Amino acid sequence: MLAVPSVYRLVRAVPEATGRGFAWDAGREIDVTELLMVSAMAAMVSPLGGPIPAAGWTAVLILAAGHFLVAAVRGRRRDAVHHAIAAAAMLYMITAMPAHAMDHGPWFTMPSSSARLAMPALAVIAAVYFSYDALLVGSRAIRNARTTGMRDASFARPICRAVMGAGMAYLFVSSAV
Repeated sequence: MLAVPSVYRLVRAVPEATGRGFAWDAGREIDVTELLMVSAMAAMVSPLGGPIPAAGWTAVLILAAGHFLVAAVRGRRRDAVHHAIAAAAMLYMITAMPAHAMDHGPWFTMPSSSARLAMPALAVIAAVYFSYDALLVGSRAIRNARTTGMRDASFARPICRAVMGAGMAYLFVSSAV
């Protein structure tokens, strides 16, 4: 369900003023990132593993974190810092999970419920950050819904971000303690 708004915005045609194709509006890179994050989270909890091997997700998350880190340094995107943190947190979650039997091949599989992330202090910091962000963005979405209604991106995008943040916080808390 979290992927639906991003998919809708990505497939919606945005004609250029010159009529030579489609414009890449600034929000689309965020939609692509949100789609990647939702897909990576689904792959992590899927009992079947990936359709993309864990090494592929690692590469995707490194590229996403790097892209948004550069965008944040250049000041291009207001949400670039958050998306760089989210990609880095997902990368941490993939790489800090303890090794377990390799009978699953190169695919993601969830380790046993007793597995804990390496460096649990980082997991706690990430849980606090994502909880705070989910509360902040969620309250902003509710405030926007009161003023503009629930029909535009000022409501859908923050709600999806708040739900993703709450999910990330939960995953970090459950794997840190």
